[in-house]
Amino acid sequence: MTHTSENDATTAAATVHLDDLVARARQLAASGERRILGVAGTPGAGKSTVSDALLAALGDDAVLVGMDGFHLANEELVRLGRRDRKGAPDTFDVEGYIALLDRIRAGHEVYAPRFDRTLEESIGSAVLVPAGVPLVITEGNYLLHDEFGWDAVASRLDEVWFLDIDSHARRERLVARRLSHDHPYDEAVAWVREVDERNALVVERGRERADLVVTVSDAAAGGVGHHEGASS
Repeated sequence: MTHTSENDATTAAATVHLDDLVARARQLAASGERRILGVAGTPGAGKSTVSDALLAALGDDAVLVGMDGFHLANEELVRLGRRDRKGAPDTFDVEGYIALLDRIRAGHEVYAPRFDRTLEESIGSAVLVPAGVPLVITEGNYLLHDEFGWDAVASRLDEVWFLDIDSHARRERLVARRLSHDHPYDEAVAWVREVDERNALVVERGRERADLVVTVSDAAAGGVGHHEGASS
C-alpha cells in the first residue's frame, strides 16, 4: 500500500460511478494472488453499500470481512467504562483483527466474526473465508487510523479506498439507521451528535493515507479518479 504525506493539503475526493470501483476491484481479484482491499470512511459514508455492491458483482471471487466484527462485547465495554462511546478506536479487539488479516494474507481458510446491528453484538465464526477466494474486502472506520494499535492494519492491506461524504448527508443516514433499529428519535440524534460525529473527526485524520479518495455517485461517469501519489 502506498501513502501520501501527512503534510499534504486535504485530499480532494474524485466523484466516481460505482461501476468504476467494481472494475478496479476486479483487477485486484484477477492478479493471481490473494489480495485484501480495505474500504474506509466515516460512520455513514456508505462503506457497507459499496462493499455489498462489490460482492454482488464479483460473486465467488470476493468475500467480506467487516472490521466491526471485532467490536468488544457490550459486557466488556461496561466493565471498561466505555459502553457510552461504543465505536471509538479503543472499543475494538484490534490485535484480534490484525491476527485474522495475517491468516487471510497467508491464504488459509478462516472463519471471521460478523457484527449484528440489531443485536449490537458480534457473532463469532459467522463468515467463511475460503482458501481459494482471490479478493477479501474488509471495511471499517479505522483502517487508516494511527493509534491504539490501528497503525499496523494498513500494512496488511493491498489497497485502501476512503469514501468521502457530505457531513449533513452522513448525519441523516446515521439517524435513519438508528431509527430503523427502533432507537427513539431523541436518543438516535444524541448518539449521532455525541458519539458518531466525534468518531468521524478521528476517522478523517486517516484520509491522507488512502490509495483512493472518492465520492460515489450512481450518476457519475468516467473512470476512477485518484489523488496524487495514489497507486493505480
